[in-house]
Amino acid sequence: EYRQLGVLAERFPGVPRIALTATADQRTREEIASELRLGEARQFIASFDRPNLRYRVQDKDSGGRRQFLDFYRGEHAGDAGIVYRLSRKDVEETAGWLVSQSVNALPYHAGLGAEERRRGLERFRKEDGVVVVATIAFGMGIDKPDVRFVAHLDLPKSLEAYHQETGRAGRDGAPADAWMTYGLGDVVRLRGLIDGSESNEERKVVERRKLDALLAYCEVASCRRQALLHYFGETLREPCGRCDTCLEPVSTWDATVAAQKALSAVYRTGQKFGAQHLVDVLIGRSTEKTDRFQHQRLPTFGVGAELDDQAWRSVFRQLTARGLLSVDIAGHNGLRLTERATPVLRGEEPVLLRHDRKPAGRSPRGPRKSSSSLPAGIGGAASEPVAKRFEILRALRKSLAESAKVPPYVIFHDSTLWGIAAANPQRLDDLATVAGIGETKLQRYGEDVLRALGGA
Repeated sequence: EYRQLGVLAERFPGVPRIALTATADQRTREEIASELRLGEARQFIASFDRPNLRYRVQDKDSGGRRQFLDFYRGEHAGDAGIVYRLSRKDVEETAGWLVSQSVNALPYHAGLGAEERRRGLERFRKEDGVVVVATIAFGMGIDKPDVRFVAHLDLPKSLEAYHQETGRAGRDGAPADAWMTYGLGDVVRLRGLIDGSESNEERKVVERRKLDALLAYCEVASCRRQALLHYFGETLREPCGRCDTCLEPVSTWDATVAAQKALSAVYRTGQKFGAQHLVDVLIGRSTEKTDRFQHQRLPTFGVGAELDDQAWRSVFRQLTARGLLSVDIAGHNGLRLTERATPVLRGEEPVLLRHDRKPAGRSPRGPRKSSSSLPAGIGGAASEPVAKRFEILRALRKSLAESAKVPPYVIFHDSTLWGIAAANPQRLDDLATVAGIGETKLQRYGEDVLRALGGA
């Protein structure tokens, strides 16, 4: 709808106009200037880097819910956060499941009644540790500074959307996590939505290109922050040292032969089957479907026994992400070869793929604050006494906020609470040295803080 605003140039030719956007790549900025008739306007572009965010992407396992729960329990138990899902149904089911796992979670999407959405938003703003499971209907206008994580259990539609949504974490400047899990099913789903939409072909080409950029980001083996900033035309000279690919470098392998086997299996089975059936064919697993279609007779049946199911799913996911395979939405989401597959099948183009990381063991069920949860200057995991003092201070903040009828972060930001907990002040003069404690807050809350700590 913003394109209709171009008429303002005609109706109010002498009135100054300014166009503002949180996240836009160069092409989008050019489109804004053109559509709004701001071609001669100067452009002011701030850095796209959010240095306090740690970017992490995991390969999805069984829907990703258990992976998220392990992440939450291990690193962010009791923290406020946002979990994005693509559909309203997924929002409802995920929120309900998290509640059954003793997580303080609630759903938010446009299909809920206005009053229910209002109550949910109030809880998120005023209570500590609420996890909102939402569609992208949630987020615009949200300015809660102490969101400690944003998790995507489904792929967003573009890197612009991803950057904007993850930017809702860590607005207080303290460390926060941008955590995402994705699999082949997400690729199939989003490509299907694009191809099946009523948009014109020109728009579909743009959306496919944006999805390809997002998939390239997910599969990158180098610094994830460098890749993200490069997309927006910004250069980070050195790897950040804080994203998952920096902290746990990704290895690659020569997957040329495996790719040829996978592409051949797609071709010989008629280019109409999904990844799981193709994996069964490659491994040589006899199933009702392989029996019905007599795929045991194919030369590709059993030629891939050297890899397990997970490895083959990874191969199909990465080949689809690279555009060697496409999804036939008219044919029950079967995989089909693209033109880019031909040189690989002929042996004219090598294929290097990522080694997927093996899933880590389950995290402890009890709350544990990792270094990602702590403000700069504390470093390392919080000691037990510091973590205990933080929880005491958080309870005090909640009480003060309820009395004043304001959100907790208006009293103190999380980073301030951690600073107080680490300093363990015994006098008002000591408390005054903590970052975030000005004269007004010292007078208003200082005695309450000292009393709370004195009873620890």
